[in-house]
Amino acid sequence: MSEQATDPALPVTAFERRFKHPPGLVILFFAEMWERFSYYGMRGLLKLYMANYLFVTAREVYQGCRQHATPCELVPGSPDSVLGWEFIRAFLPSAPSEQASILYGWYTGLVYLTPFFGGILADRVWGQRKTVIVGGSLMAIGHFVMAFENSFFLALLLLILGNGAFKPNISTQVGSLYPKGDPRRDGAFTIFYMGINLGAFICNFVCGTLAALYGWHYGFAAAGVGMCLGLVVYILGQKYLAKDNLMKTAEGTGEQKQPLSGDEWQRVGALVALCALNIVFWAVYEQQGNTMQTWADEKTVWPNILGFQVPSTWFQSWNPLCIILFAPLLDIFWRWQARRGTEPTSVSKMAMGCTILGLSFIVMILGAQAVGDGKGSLFWPLFCTLLLTIGELYLSPIGLSLVTKVSPVRIVSMMMGMWFVSSFLGNLLSGYLGVYYTRWSKDMFFLMLTVLGVGAGVAMWAFNKPLRRVLGNH
Repeated sequence: MSEQATDPALPVTAFERRFKHPPGLVILFFAEMWERFSYYGMRGLLKLYMANYLFVTAREVYQGCRQHATPCELVPGSPDSVLGWEFIRAFLPSAPSEQASILYGWYTGLVYLTPFFGGILADRVWGQRKTVIVGGSLMAIGHFVMAFENSFFLALLLLILGNGAFKPNISTQVGSLYPKGDPRRDGAFTIFYMGINLGAFICNFVCGTLAALYGWHYGFAAAGVGMCLGLVVYILGQKYLAKDNLMKTAEGTGEQKQPLSGDEWQRVGALVALCALNIVFWAVYEQQGNTMQTWADEKTVWPNILGFQVPSTWFQSWNPLCIILFAPLLDIFWRWQARRGTEPTSVSKMAMGCTILGLSFIVMILGAQAVGDGKGSLFWPLFCTLLLTIGELYLSPIGLSLVTKVSPVRIVSMMMGMWFVSSFLGNLLSGYLGVYYTRWSKDMFFLMLTVLGVGAGVAMWAFNKPLRRVLGNH
């Protein structure tokens, strides 16, 4: 049975009485929005930057210059000037597009591995607030270091470490705004998730456009500015945030460090099992920034609006736009189901999300057969991504909320980091799967993604009952 909501986590303000959520949610919403602006703005450029500029000798000065009617401006370049490239290249295929796919997978994967250690750091050493500030600062520096081509891998390292400190500790602070058993928590995470995607939506119109008009490094610099804005919002709004467990412990009011009970160990084990099942979901899902972005760049006809050639990186804004549009509708739908007593459990929703994700790539199988060796309509990647987004909404925010509900409080940041470990392995796998985009026919490649997604969904359904026995009716 769920615990009843008792005392508020924070004093109730006039803002909360009017808008039904504490003002701290607004602070975390905008801090995460700008951080995601920086991350997705850089991510949307990353694979194309490596494949078309950094790791080739004939380089595109502007992102997507091959799409322009005028001759594409190419300049000579030397990949060997990038520090560490000679060593790293020995472990990669020879084709630049395949090199970029694997490195994209490693980068986006490691971004989700370091939150596990960032969670431990927050739980045991610095607390969530200080860890978030350190992480945001490292990420801002990393974005600006991207301006120096020979420091490319140093920039990625700073971004990976910074994200590890920032990501798990900003998410867990959302849950800390509410007392145990508060029914508003799922809604808060849905709102917070929309903040993530608002940043991801607007960033490509800024970063991608600057990279197309003025050059790659202007796009990366804009991502750095976004991170700085997120950091400022967070620092100025700390008075509206709940105290983290380390702060409470120092005051003698926090949950004291003690061994986990048998029930808590079972909950931890169930979350780890669920994370393992998520790996395939993320491996398939992350193709949207990898091979789907390559399809959008090479196989899609983008419109020319009043003489402005729309950059292919704008494709990366479609997924967050769909989330912003569909998240409130799904929330209404789930509340309608709850009133009728038919709302699926969290694990059931996640199984449905995985299955929908796999089925969405049937659209790309049909698109590959229709387009053949030429270029085709925007319909194929956009409609596939729309369906894929429904699957994401059934899994990702639900999983974030579930972690904060069932994790022992004194290790909640570490468990949020564990949730992101599944994203690490999935993103890593996505890079290696992406190699087959150039080695296989396109329809066979997308068929593989369909089988993997549906298979993972079926596996989640199979483990639904045993997981529910441990996690309860969450």
